[in-house]
Amino acid sequence: MLLKEISFIIPVFNRPEEVNELLKSFCEQKGNKDFEIVIIEDGSVNKCDHIIKEFNDLNISYYFKKNSGPGDSRNFGMNKASGSYFVILDSDIILPKNYTEILIKNLSNNFSDCFGGVDDSHSSFNSFQKAVSYSMTSLITTGHIRGGSKVKNFQPRSFNMGISKDAFLKSNGFGKIHPGEDPDLSIRLKKLGFTTLLYDDLKVFHKRRVSIKSFFIQVYKFGVARSILNYKFPETKKITYWFPTIFSLVFLISIIFVLFGVDSNLFKLYLLYFLLIFVQSSFKNNISVGFLSVMTTLIQFFGYGYGFAKSLILINIFPNRKIESIFPKMFFN
Repeated sequence: MLLKEISFIIPVFNRPEEVNELLKSFCEQKGNKDFEIVIIEDGSVNKCDHIIKEFNDLNISYYFKKNSGPGDSRNFGMNKASGSYFVILDSDIILPKNYTEILIKNLSNNFSDCFGGVDDSHSSFNSFQKAVSYSMTSLITTGHIRGGSKVKNFQPRSFNMGISKDAFLKSNGFGKIHPGEDPDLSIRLKKLGFTTLLYDDLKVFHKRRVSIKSFFIQVYKFGVARSILNYKFPETKKITYWFPTIFSLVFLISIIFVLFGVDSNLFKLYLLYFLLIFVQSSFKNNISVGFLSVMTTLIQFFGYGYGFAKSLILINIFPNRKIESIFPKMFFN
């Protein structure tokens, strides 16, 4: 596959500084730059059109539309794009200098109608961003569900994802749910007979401008989304989706045991696990990030676990109600 056949699809909402960083990383790509970049301004007040004018060397198509969410904005961009293959990126991404080279190598040697890549932290990120990145990507925190080895039927995440024009047209692209629109699309593609694949060497630096509060809300919504997807596609249910809820409940029970003076080996196991997180993240980053990684991992487990359990209960309490009416904030109109 040639670069000129590829269109990069990037929705943005009030983040011109992110677009500036991302476009700079496009300029630093090795080799030619025949690709198209489609930027969709999703009803932003703080627009990025003035930023785009500074990158005349790149082939950029820019569109402004009313706010309808990232999934619909990606669909809008793919309908406007000229390429035959679409690569979807979040606006808070920075590309390594060899990204397009590795992309073409994978698509040429191991083509898939839909792929997902991996993410990592950059040396320029702050300590909290590095800790969040560790918690969301480490083998001992998420089991590498966001990318650890080459597997078929991988559920790509739309911060670093590709889809052929044929697969997009036959699936109608992303749905209205958010978050959760990317695994929703992956499941529907599989039902249509398309394959999804992980390119574990195709990495981006995911900046994730989040605070403690916004990170909790984000992972809480991830948990809610997973219960909704399990309800929508019962065949996708896995026991592993229960792990954050069980982890959180058992951890709270172990704390209660300790408070009541019960010698709890269970609590000691948790301390050992947190120590492992601290050591591993400190080795990869530094001691400050190691401490923060313990905190972000707890936020991730408790937020996701709470969202998953709460949504599962509500779905079963109101079996005859539409999912959209139970979780109105999880869907764009």
